[in-house]
Amino acid sequence: MIDFLWSLGSFIVALGILITAHEYGHFWVARRCGVKVERFSIGFGKAIWRKMGQDGTEYVVAMIPLGGYVKMLDERVEDVPAELVDQAFNRKTVWQRIAIVSAGPIANFIFAILALYVMYMIGTPSLKPVIDSTQSNSPAGIINVVEPQQILAVSGQKVRTWEEVNLALVGHIGDSSLSLTLAPLPTLSGMDMPTKTVTLDTSDWKFDPEKTSPITSLGLGIYRPGIDPTIALVSPDSAAEQAGIVVGDTLTAINGEPFNDWKAFVDVVQASANKTLTMTLIRDNQMINVDVTPKAQQNADGQTIGIVGISPTQAPWPDSMRFELEYGIVDSFIAATDKTWQLVVVSFKMIGKLFTGDVSVKNLSGPISIAQGAGASASYGLVYFLGFIALISVNLGIINLMPLPVLDGGHLLYYFVEVITGKPVPETVQEIGFRFGAALLLMLMGVALFNDFARL
Repeated sequence: MIDFLWSLGSFIVALGILITAHEYGHFWVARRCGVKVERFSIGFGKAIWRKMGQDGTEYVVAMIPLGGYVKMLDERVEDVPAELVDQAFNRKTVWQRIAIVSAGPIANFIFAILALYVMYMIGTPSLKPVIDSTQSNSPAGIINVVEPQQILAVSGQKVRTWEEVNLALVGHIGDSSLSLTLAPLPTLSGMDMPTKTVTLDTSDWKFDPEKTSPITSLGLGIYRPGIDPTIALVSPDSAAEQAGIVVGDTLTAINGEPFNDWKAFVDVVQASANKTLTMTLIRDNQMINVDVTPKAQQNADGQTIGIVGISPTQAPWPDSMRFELEYGIVDSFIAATDKTWQLVVVSFKMIGKLFTGDVSVKNLSGPISIAQGAGASASYGLVYFLGFIALISVNLGIINLMPLPVLDGGHLLYYFVEVITGKPVPETVQEIGFRFGAALLLMLMGVALFNDFARL
């Protein structure tokens, strides 16, 4: 329940910030173009807070935090007093109307830059993208990893963290090939080694985001430090807790077989759903045997596996792989702008791949997934939350630019037709477009919500 409330609160905060930025873009440019703004609302429905500003605009916070709007004076909507006609939106030039409508998505892109700027100024603890193996019969299987290798670039795009590698790989889903630039870590190899670039055949690359990540599906083995069999976490209400296993116990054997490595232990547990296992542990320098029955659970492939609910102690990451990703005042702005541009490009690519079928509609996410992401990132800290809302802000801006008549992009489409033809699109045509756009948007929202519930 606490996790739900935390995610819900984080979602409301994130969405409120992004909606405010978007609507303020419309508001600011409308005022600069001489349009009278009657209401600036964050949310829909019944107002829970309102204030009349000295500028004549009513500022409102409404009950349903799933959007917002800027109500401008418009003769197409209501009767306008003669003395205010020159302040009506519909009386402005087509280029002024284009500026007002496009200001919302542009404000989202600007906000993303600002959020990332602050994030880079603060600095984020990061890990270098280092691999120690590859899977055979995978696109990355042609890479011979003798010693840990750091990924320096993906198809020429420089990467410094696993998050950047993930983002770069996503942009190549559906492509026939991609290249990885690799080099041994100097501190691991003892000397500076030349880089090598390997081209991977990705024509048969299969990626299902519900089951794996682009990194592991490509066949890259992420380097991880060693695992100590000392129990670091026991999940509440798990089979391990019910059997009396506690944090600090050290696993030495299972069913009489000495413990070798954590993966082998996991394999035994997963193959023993609802079957009692005997775990030999060391507690307070004494050896004890504990009977535990792994609970049955469905994995991503629909298979029944056993789960006991414990995690081992992981050795610390080598200093050579850890670094603080931060920049100075000027470089932070450059990095934030570049990252925002990368997010825009990848987002447009993903939309295109949805239409070509390279990316499944199952990848669409709705408010539940966004709420979960907001809660998770907020729990990690401010810098991670800033990175998350920057990503959502970019996507909000792009979605609003889609040429659906109910979105900003649809209005822009009509205005650019007006620029070309020299006359407004007929009201009847606009009305038909709005109905079609609303139906398509509701369909997409329905698919996204269905995916959210399926993931739950």
